[in-house]
Amino acid sequence: MIKTKLINGYPFMAYEKESFLPAEMTKRSLEFYKWMDKRRTVRDFSDKPVPKETIENILMAASTAPSGAHKQPWTFCVVSDPGLKKQLREEAEKEESESYNGRMPQEWLNDLLPLQTDWRKEFLETAPWLIIVFKKSYELNSDGSKGNVYYASESCGLACGFLLTAIHHAGLVALTHTPSPMNFLSKLLNRPENEKPFLLIPVGYPADECWVPVLKRKELNEMSVWL
Repeated sequence: MIKTKLINGYPFMAYEKESFLPAEMTKRSLEFYKWMDKRRTVRDFSDKPVPKETIENILMAASTAPSGAHKQPWTFCVVSDPGLKKQLREEAEKEESESYNGRMPQEWLNDLLPLQTDWRKEFLETAPWLIIVFKKSYELNSDGSKGNVYYASESCGLACGFLLTAIHHAGLVALTHTPSPMNFLSKLLNRPENEKPFLLIPVGYPADECWVPVLKRKELNEMSVWL
């Protein structure tokens, strides 16, 4: 039985914490780090089907992310229709081609060389699912009025982090794709005016032959400051 009570008229529930002794805590944190360190961005996807229920569970996990004033200012638009995926690829490649051939400064292009990316985005058709995350800039109330949201970008960023972790936990792979500009996503997916594209994430199994760059992550002393 979960204990509940009212605090200034609002319902609260007792937090049921999960505690570990220091040695177990350190062991679990190290194991989780090593497991997460295996997560990689993948561009070579298999077209092998992934159950819809798996994607639903992944989205529910993402929705547990914290958000400003618990407004949950995100919409996960999930696409599996081949015709729509083809349209999304065509529009994305149009924008990416312009970026790689004029919009991006040379320094950016040089930084991308070790990753060997280009404007071609065939994974947008190959991956069985595309999850497009939209950020709500305000709420639309039932009476047509606008309601505030708070820290929408930060909240959506956190939800996407949870989403990628859930995808990895399910044994699937993903890619964080941000074709720029992304206005075509709003149009093709018929999203309301209060939602703006935040991230496009293909999800599926890796291709049978899948190659990823050899990367070196920053060491702890390069990314942290202890005071």
